[in-house]
Amino acid sequence: MTTATPANSPLGASGPRHLSFTTSDPEAGIEVLERVYAIRQIEIDRTTPFRMSQAVRGVEGLHLEQARLQGAPTGALVDATDIVRIGQVYDGGLAFTDHTHTRPGRGPFLFPVRPYACRWDELGLLSLSLDRTAVQDHAAALLGREGFQLRFHSGNPVSAAMAQYLARLITALGRDQLDSEAMSQPLLRQEAFRSAATAVLHTFPSTFLDQPPQPADSDRVPGGVRRAIAHMEEHLSDPLTLAELADAARMSPRGLQAAFARHLDTTPMNHLRSLRLAAAHTELVASDPAAGATVAAIAARWGFPHPGRFAAEYRAAYGVPPKTTLQR
Repeated sequence: MTTATPANSPLGASGPRHLSFTTSDPEAGIEVLERVYAIRQIEIDRTTPFRMSQAVRGVEGLHLEQARLQGAPTGALVDATDIVRIGQVYDGGLAFTDHTHTRPGRGPFLFPVRPYACRWDELGLLSLSLDRTAVQDHAAALLGREGFQLRFHSGNPVSAAMAQYLARLITALGRDQLDSEAMSQPLLRQEAFRSAATAVLHTFPSTFLDQPPQPADSDRVPGGVRRAIAHMEEHLSDPLTLAELADAARMSPRGLQAAFARHLDTTPMNHLRSLRLAAAHTELVASDPAAGATVAAIAARWGFPHPGRFAAEYRAAYGVPPKTTLQR
């Protein structure tokens, strides 16, 4: 048995966006595990054949990781305090061995957001990792509480329904988004992170779910809604967050959401989406397919990563497929 104590270098903003790696060399495998999972100490039985494969896809602050580890049971100390990581075990076993011996099941489950010890045996693991500071900032924006501190109470989902929703989202990220050219678009990168972070915040017990919603200030609602819409129209092609819109409206994010629901029967982000759909329509009308314009490129430019879903949304709004508009 050999113990390696490498430098702590998790895969974060400065790490690779894409990685595909297979090896039967324990030393090479340990080096990759250090980078991806912030492992600072690992114990591995070198008398047993070792084999691992590791894939990572993603963008800054959001990564999807898939690992297959074969060989003797292996233990590790992990220090990923700057990462919110969601796991799904599809083969073998994983246990957290500090404090209490806990087996998280198949998942999705939340890895401890603190230094922890774990042990695995013939493990197949799919995980989604988000930058912890960015998740906390997103939670603070949703709550409208500057200085909000995010702490998770448990790694178990609050309900089976939320667990299923998060699992489907992780599958969709891996299949349709994080490995696609669409992620070169800033709007789509932001939307992918927001969707994942929001799902995580609503799936696992935390100080976020402990907070009551803030009431809207009814005296300022009409003006706030108008200011938010004006900001959307002025920055339609830029990545926008609920926090930015609330700041422009001079309201809390929760208050702005309530105001849009009360006066427009929608949400701020859905209203923004409708404005971008209208902008995409305008570009489709003005574009020439003979000059290389495509529905997919125009849709992506306005924040719609899935051409099929864009086509359905466009047809519902304008009565014809977007391709028809482009070819007129």
